[in-house]
Amino acid sequence: MAKDYNHKEIEPKWQKFWEENDVYKTQENGGKPKQYILDMFPYPSGAGLHVGHPRGYIGSDVLSRMRRMQGFNVLHPMGFDAFGLPAEQYAIQTGEHPSVITEKAIETYKKQLSLIGLSYDWSREVETIDPEYYKWTQWIFLKLYDSYFDEKEGKAKPISDLTLRFEKEDSSWNSKSEKEKEDLLMNYRLAYEGYSEVNWCPELGTVLANDEIVDGPDGKPVSERGGFPVEKKNMRQWFLRITAYADRLLSGLETVSWPEHIKEIQKNWIGKSEGSEITFYIENQEFGHEITNIDVFTTRADTLFGVSYIALAVDHPAVENLLKKEISNWDKVYSYIEEVKKQDQNNIKEITGIKLEGVVAKQSFLDGFEVPVYLTNYVLGSYGTGAVMGV
Repeated sequence: MAKDYNHKEIEPKWQKFWEENDVYKTQENGGKPKQYILDMFPYPSGAGLHVGHPRGYIGSDVLSRMRRMQGFNVLHPMGFDAFGLPAEQYAIQTGEHPSVITEKAIETYKKQLSLIGLSYDWSREVETIDPEYYKWTQWIFLKLYDSYFDEKEGKAKPISDLTLRFEKEDSSWNSKSEKEKEDLLMNYRLAYEGYSEVNWCPELGTVLANDEIVDGPDGKPVSERGGFPVEKKNMRQWFLRITAYADRLLSGLETVSWPEHIKEIQKNWIGKSEGSEITFYIENQEFGHEITNIDVFTTRADTLFGVSYIALAVDHPAVENLLKKEISNWDKVYSYIEEVKKQDQNNIKEITGIKLEGVVAKQSFLDGFEVPVYLTNYVLGSYGTGAVMGV
């Protein structure tokens, strides 16, 4: 008769053996084929692992074990994405330093991951709070900041090369101020500053990720930690010019042996579109002078002659350029803007909009034809030009 599986006796015994004998340590030498299997690093909170962690980790661990049995030299590390708001907020509440509580949480996670029996090479552990780690992320950032993408050669080159080119080819370069030069270079740097809409929590004094926000009692977004109101805010921040690599990313997909449906998902994520950028302009109705321009992107320029309205994000720069007296229903528009700022635009329950009364947009090709302008909650200031034309 088969004996019952005694997990309390068997699993600790063999887990101890694995650890003492470095069973899962990656070997530096040998002629075996290499396999690198990487999991997403968890954020080590005081609550410990949740079911979502092992759900993914077990799958990659099964693959790691299979590859070892097939004769591969497997590198299967684990680490901890340890910077985060929860540790900072906990430190404020308790007076305990974030590094202390984070290290405690990491030890808890490592113990739990070991109890599951996952086959990690813990000698390759990475913690993002370790200066020996993040000095390299800072190094990479500086490299990106000091580089631009050369479209002719299809690769990054030093920003100093571009500066020399401007000195030779642009007669106005030397007459520009240092700030003007820097503003121009910012249009080319791979790491650059720009504006984007974020989830801003005034009470916590920080930007929140979408998964750090929940619905409050009245249905409006609040911070998961503390339940404080969250609003949309346009803030200056750092971006990476990954779109410059769209063609290389797309061509690179053809060199990897992934299933076609996965490649298709990646192509959609890269999201390269070919089309035209069309500029509309808004005039002062009373005096006829131009107030501001609105750029829209379209893959079908031929539909321009069927345009019936322009829709703007509530944080579009053109809104700031329109004076209150030029929007006859300004009070209602202002209230609408404040309402949309409090919405989670990744989870819009109802599409809404408001017409800017007294404002019309024109386009040179349309020979004086005027179209109304709306603010809507479905156009995002951080996506594309922040404006679309309705046809």
